[in-house]
Amino acid sequence: MSVHWTLSPDVVFLNHGSFGATPRAVQAEQSHWRERLESEPVRFFVEEHQGVMDGVREALGAFVKCRGRDLALLPNASIAVATVLENTRLSPGDEILMNAQEYPACQNTVRRAAARSGAKIAYAEIPFPIAFPDQVVRAYLDKVTPRTKLALVSHVTSPTGLVMPVEQIVMELRSRGVEVLVDGAHAPGMVPMLDIGAMAPSYYTANCHKWICSPKGSAFLYVREDLQAGFRPLALSNNAEKPKPGRSQFLTEFEYVGTQDYTSLYSIPKAIEVMGGIVSGWPEVMSRNHDLCVRARAMLCEAWGVAPPAPQGMIGSIATIILPSHDAARRERLMKRPTKYHDALQDALLNRWKIQVPVWGLANKPERFLRISSQLYNSWEQYEYLAEAVKAELEIERGL
Repeated sequence: MSVHWTLSPDVVFLNHGSFGATPRAVQAEQSHWRERLESEPVRFFVEEHQGVMDGVREALGAFVKCRGRDLALLPNASIAVATVLENTRLSPGDEILMNAQEYPACQNTVRRAAARSGAKIAYAEIPFPIAFPDQVVRAYLDKVTPRTKLALVSHVTSPTGLVMPVEQIVMELRSRGVEVLVDGAHAPGMVPMLDIGAMAPSYYTANCHKWICSPKGSAFLYVREDLQAGFRPLALSNNAEKPKPGRSQFLTEFEYVGTQDYTSLYSIPKAIEVMGGIVSGWPEVMSRNHDLCVRARAMLCEAWGVAPPAPQGMIGSIATIILPSHDAARRERLMKRPTKYHDALQDALLNRWKIQVPVWGLANKPERFLRISSQLYNSWEQYEYLAEAVKAELEIERGL
């Protein structure tokens, strides 16, 4: 199935989770939109842009099961998180609740918002390794106080690859009067039966350029209808002063936030169509990727002599494995090696073995993690090759 992508045949690409990979047909769709726009940019933006964006939101709303008019189309989930925090009124002593496994960029934005407002940050202590999803729910509920204003929780954690029980977290926190922002960056196209409308979080954001495989720079932010009045983009365009009859100000302001390349967003419907058409529909896409991921995780853990750090029920199409450890002194030496990535082991796997796979750690934890991804273009043989490469590199490290 790799023929559908333009990935280099010289690299074993096991890192779909970081930036995604766009199929050839979807790249062609984006080129089509660029040509159409550039043939007459003024007319396109004035006469066509709004209708195209409406069509995108309707297609996307049908895919994630919510109303299209509740979606703002944005370049990425990080900007969406910043937009929510900018629209959240925080006072000194208010609390923002999150956990240490959130995406680092989003944690940075939370810390900035807290510093500006005098709000405090509370951390739900989610273990890794983890045994049960209920541990996540309990960790959040244990930190809720009367001052908790907003909670940030990933649907799928980026560093640890855990599918979180966000439906239960949203329900429990909403009953306690806490607004919940779900960072679903990895969820659409990975998590089966995603139903944002039924979940009804305060806010839900996700990247389409990851598992839906649309072009880079395509994401959405769901804002529950009761929170849309006065909810505004980070940057205001001319549309902010031009209300449109019969159209909400929420859509008017978010559909155009200044001159930029919107063609990645225009291409989302085609990505949904293309990916589902590679096999017999989206349920098969997700089940194939999940099955390959959990099989590969089991094999790698056995090959490296480590235990799976999370139950299979918390795994989607990415999985993080805790690598075999070194003694403290050697680990300290290894962490001082220069690296272009997170860890010099990742550089070695790419440079010597032509494997692109992330290696990293969590703050205040001595373990190193390796995260695999599984997309339709991946094969079982690639993970077997990874198993041998990591064993060889760990042996080299033991001599350093």
